[in-house]
Amino acid sequence: MAVRNKYDVDETLETPFNIKHLKRAAVYAKKRYKMMIIALVASMISALSAMIYPLILEHAFDYTIPEKNVGELVGLTLLTILTIAIVIVMNTVRSRLMALVGQGIIYDMRKDLFDHLQELPFSFYDSRPHGKILTRVIQYVNNVSDMLSNGVVNFILEIFNLIFIAIFMFFVDVQLSLVVVAGIPIFVVVILLIKPAQRRVWQQVSNKGSNMNAYLQESLDGAKITQLFTREQQNAGIFDRLNMDYYHLWNKAQRISNCVWVTVDNVSTWVVGALYIIGVLVMNPMASFGTIVAISNYAWRFWQPLLNLSNLYNTFINGVAYLERIFEMIDEPVEIKDAPDAYELPKVEGRVTFEDVTFAYEPPRNILEHVSFDVKPGESIALVGPTGAGKSTIVNLISRFYDLSGGRILIDGHDISKVTLHSLRSQMGIMLQDSFIFSGTILDNIRYARQDATDEEVRRACKTVCADEFISEMEKGYLTEVNERGSRLSQGQRQLVSFARTLLADPKILILDEATSSIDAKTERMVQTALNELLKGRTSFIIAHRLSTIKNCDKIMYVSNKGISECGTHEELLAKKGDYYKLYTAQRTGNMGKL
Repeated sequence: MAVRNKYDVDETLETPFNIKHLKRAAVYAKKRYKMMIIALVASMISALSAMIYPLILEHAFDYTIPEKNVGELVGLTLLTILTIAIVIVMNTVRSRLMALVGQGIIYDMRKDLFDHLQELPFSFYDSRPHGKILTRVIQYVNNVSDMLSNGVVNFILEIFNLIFIAIFMFFVDVQLSLVVVAGIPIFVVVILLIKPAQRRVWQQVSNKGSNMNAYLQESLDGAKITQLFTREQQNAGIFDRLNMDYYHLWNKAQRISNCVWVTVDNVSTWVVGALYIIGVLVMNPMASFGTIVAISNYAWRFWQPLLNLSNLYNTFINGVAYLERIFEMIDEPVEIKDAPDAYELPKVEGRVTFEDVTFAYEPPRNILEHVSFDVKPGESIALVGPTGAGKSTIVNLISRFYDLSGGRILIDGHDISKVTLHSLRSQMGIMLQDSFIFSGTILDNIRYARQDATDEEVRRACKTVCADEFISEMEKGYLTEVNERGSRLSQGQRQLVSFARTLLADPKILILDEATSSIDAKTERMVQTALNELLKGRTSFIIAHRLSTIKNCDKIMYVSNKGISECGTHEELLAKKGDYYKLYTAQRTGNMGKL
C-alpha cells in the first residue's frame, strides 16, 4: 500500500484488452443512445452527400462540358452547392449532438466517482497521492468520454464510409478500383508493426502526466514548508525531471504516431501514381478523363477511413486501460459502510463502552490490543500519552472512521457497527487536529456543521469559543471570504473557527483532538472557561498535550503499550507516580526530552 503513495511510481496501464470494461462503460452511453443514433444518421447523410461530388465531376468532365450544356452545368453547380450545404449542416448537427453526449457521459461518470470518493475510508486517501486521484477523475474521464461518444459513432461511421467509397468507386470503374485497394496489404503490415509501440508509448505518456500532477499537487500543498526549509531548488529539480520525462515521451509518441500519417500519405500517393501509370495505361487505357478524376478523388478519400480506424483502434485500446483505472476506483470497497440490517441510532445519552477492542491499520501490526473501558454519560475523558500510542485512534474508532479488528464499541448499549453511519456521526461533534477551512465565507464554514443554523446561533457558538471578537474585526465580519484551507487566517484562528463549527452541531458526544494546540495561552484560558460550561451534560473525549487543559477532566487515561496503562483523576494518577506522574512532572519542569 505504501508503495502506491508515491508521485514517481507509474500506474500499470499495460493490460490486455478486456471487453467487459467496454460493456460496463456502455451503460453511460446507452442513456443517450437516441442522440447517438441521430448523430450517426446525420454523419451517414453527410458521407453519402460527399460521395456524390466525384460523380458530379465525372459527369461534368465527360458530358456536360464537352457538350457545352450551360443549363446542365448550372444545375450541376447548384447540386454541388446543395451537397456541400448538406454536409455542413449534417456535420454541425452531429458535432452538437456528440458534444451533448460526451458532456453527459463526463457528468455521469464524474458524479459516480465523486459520490464514491465521499464514502471511501481514510485508509484509501492515506495510500494514494491526491494528484493521481484527480488525474483519474479529470483526465481519464475526459479520454474515456470521447471514446464512448465520438469513438463509437466514428467507428461505425468510418466502416460505412469505407463501404460507401468502395461501392461508389467500383461503380465508376472496377479495374481502376482494384489498383486503389491493392495498397491495403502494405498499409496493414505497417500499422501492425507500429500500433503496439504507439499504444505503449502513449500509455507511458499518461503515466508520466499522472506522476507530474501528483507531485504538483503535493508541492502546492506544501509550498510554505518548501520555502521554510529553502527546498525551492531541489523541488524545482524534481519537477524538472518529471516534466522532462513527460516531454521526451510525448515527443517519442508524436514521432511514432507520425509514422502512421507518413505511411498513409506515401501509400495513397503511390496508389494514385499507380492509378495513372498502371491503371490507365495498362489495365484500362480507354478510361475517360472524368472517370480518372472521379477515381482519383475516391482514391484520396479511400485512405482516410483506414487511417481513422487505425487511430480509433489505438483510442479504444488506451480507453479500455483508462476504464480499468476508473472502474478500479469505483469498485474500491467502501469498507466503512452501513450493515445490511443497520438501524437508526436513537438519540443518545452518551455512554461509551469499549469491549476487548483490538485494531490495526496494517494487520498484523496492532495499534490497540484488548482495550476495555466504560464512560458514563456526561463524563469528560482526557487521553494522554506518547505520540503514536493510539490516542487519536481511539477517538476515530468511536466515530467509526475505521472498523475494528476485534471486539466492539457500544454507545448507550448499541453496537456502532450495527447502526447507520449518519445517525452515529450526526450525534457527535468532532474536531480533528487538521483544522480544515473550505473556500467561502467564515459564516459558511461554521454553518457547515448545521445548514439550518441561524445567524444568532452561529454568533453564540463563536462567542463561546472566543472567535466572535476576531471575526467581527475583519473587513466584512462573518461574511469575510477566506481562501482554500483558510490561508488568510492564522492557525489559531482556523482552530477557533473549526471549534465553533463543531460546537454548533450541539453534539451529545464531543471529541476534541488537540483542539487548543495552536491557541495562545491567554485565549486558551478564555476557551477553557467556556469549555467547562459546554462539557456539562456531554460525554467528551479530549486529547491535548497541555496538561493544564485536561487536568480537570473526570478521568484521565494514559495510552501506551497498545492499551490503557493508567486511568483515574488527575490527583489519583499523580499519587500513583506512574507514567502520568512522569509526564506531568516533565512538563512542569520543561524537561520533556527525558520522556
